[in-house]
Amino acid sequence: MRNTARHATIALSLAALFSAASLMPQVASAEGTNMAAKGKEIAWNRKKGNCLACHAMAGGNLPGDIGPPLVAMKARFPDRKKLFDQIYDATKRNPSTRMPPFGRHKILSNADIEAIVDYLYTP
Repeated sequence: MRNTARHATIALSLAALFSAASLMPQVASAEGTNMAAKGKEIAWNRKKGNCLACHAMAGGNLPGDIGPPLVAMKARFPDRKKLFDQIYDATKRNPSTRMPPFGRHKILSNADIEAIVDYLYTP
């Protein structure tokens, strides 16, 4: 009788664990979607990120052509940190760049840059 009760308790615990684990990707996905939406808002905001001033982006109106189009960013920057660093301070990789050092000059916060990276990583 004791083994049966213990097995039932273990079975219920495992069921609860697997049930909770199955929800985790959905929560993370929803959070990632929210961050990507925030990143898009910042990137397209003419007073904040203003990425459209220099870069073409899917769906963006009146994009600039000074910088490369922001497409296939996950393939171009498989290391997320390198893309973050590029937005934070592009002068480290290219001292002659026209891209402002958004993070170093505190134009954007680290959280803003992370959100932009989330947006640029969306398909």
